[in-house]
Amino acid sequence: MSERLTPDELRTLFLFESLTDDQLDWIAARGYGKTFDGPSEVFVEGAPATCLYILLDGEVQQLRRSGDDDVLLTTTAQRGVYAGAVRAFVTVPNTQQPDTQQPDRQLPDTQQYVNTLRTTGPARFFVMDADDFSAFMRDQFPMATHLLDGLYLGLRNAEQQTRQRDKLVALGTLSAGLAHELNNPAGAAVRATSTLRERVAGMRHKLGLLAEGKVPSAQLRRLVQLQEDVVERAAKAPRLTALEAADREDELSDWLDDHGVSGSWELAPRLVAGGLDAGWAEQFATDVEPELLEGAIRWIAYSVETEALMGEIEDAVERISTLVAAVKQYSHLDQASEQEVDVHDGLESTLVLLGHKLRGVEIVRDYDRSLPRIPAHGGELNQVWTNLVDNAADALGGHGTLTIRTALDHDTLLVEVRDDGPGIPPEVQNRVFEAFFTTKGVGAGTGLGLDISQRIVVHGHRGDLRMHSTPGDTCFEVRLPLRR
Repeated sequence: MSERLTPDELRTLFLFESLTDDQLDWIAARGYGKTFDGPSEVFVEGAPATCLYILLDGEVQQLRRSGDDDVLLTTTAQRGVYAGAVRAFVTVPNTQQPDTQQPDRQLPDTQQYVNTLRTTGPARFFVMDADDFSAFMRDQFPMATHLLDGLYLGLRNAEQQTRQRDKLVALGTLSAGLAHELNNPAGAAVRATSTLRERVAGMRHKLGLLAEGKVPSAQLRRLVQLQEDVVERAAKAPRLTALEAADREDELSDWLDDHGVSGSWELAPRLVAGGLDAGWAEQFATDVEPELLEGAIRWIAYSVETEALMGEIEDAVERISTLVAAVKQYSHLDQASEQEVDVHDGLESTLVLLGHKLRGVEIVRDYDRSLPRIPAHGGELNQVWTNLVDNAADALGGHGTLTIRTALDHDTLLVEVRDDGPGIPPEVQNRVFEAFFTTKGVGAGTGLGLDISQRIVVHGHRGDLRMHSTPGDTCFEVRLPLRR
């Protein structure tokens, strides 16, 4: 249902309050009132932007599409707020080929609704067609329109380029960290495999020597049984301090020398690493013929070392698997846009991927594991954790303490990222969430990390992001609703 508004009614809207009578007459003659009787979609994101809507009465919500979901941006009942074809008068340079007609003509900016506008109940709007709005702006305010053209297009291009650079910087940071973290276990696995090949060859050689010595079958079976016992014992060997290990190596080395076993300085550390000592050697000697003792002990030493090497390879492969799982969890590659999320999974994945920047930093995890899973966009939240942890790592510079705490705060889930670095100067604290503002050196940051984080938390999840900082204590608090 539509109606006409008088110029006096239009003058009560802040958008029109300074216009002349002639201008108001022109707008009143071309615009119209439109009423929605209940909750309705006024316009939908992506559809052609054909109208400018100005709220007269009621409450509206703005939503933005994210994956398969609509994310609520704002809810307002302020009279006079406007939405829709607000950029109808903006033009962009003609990008047609030079051989086409009018190559220098300015073309209207591609106009689509950039979000969805929805009423929560009965609502009333003043509506102008996009063409009428564009004509009015260009006829009545030509200089201002040209200035806005340049300002809008310049800001849009700068923001697009800077945001793209920020994404690439973040991707580069994570890629470098992942490459570094993967290189260590991969290198360890390669080294262990090379050494293992040598030790297995040595075992075959020692087994051949034992066989050439015409070892009775009963003695050989006993040696195999002793080998299995030693391997089982090595798997359960307690971790020794450097002093304890040195004492046992000295004692075992003396025993080997006393029993005519050459190379005791080399054998003793291998055997002690497998949980063996002089007491074990004494018992072992009672089960082996004296002429076979040295060969048997070397065979056992090879067995212990091969078991340790296989353990190293297993640890390295598990580490690689953990890193791959962290990347998968971080990016949520196999999950829907929004799902029930355990924030601890994202926090841990972020710490793994940023591990190279946290070397030398003590990490304190004060987690409340009883917290429920919350509806969220997991990949977006991981961007927040990355920005906060990365900033803390830069502030700490390789030493200090990073504390991550989770807790229940009334009807929200609280995540605190706290560091004991130098803090943020008081004079700039009120600007840390501004786009393009950074306290880092030239080339070290784009100033978009906290701006993006605030957009994700506040606009994307209807949560809250706050900061307080003093020298030795900087804390960012993220609060997320438990329910949608």
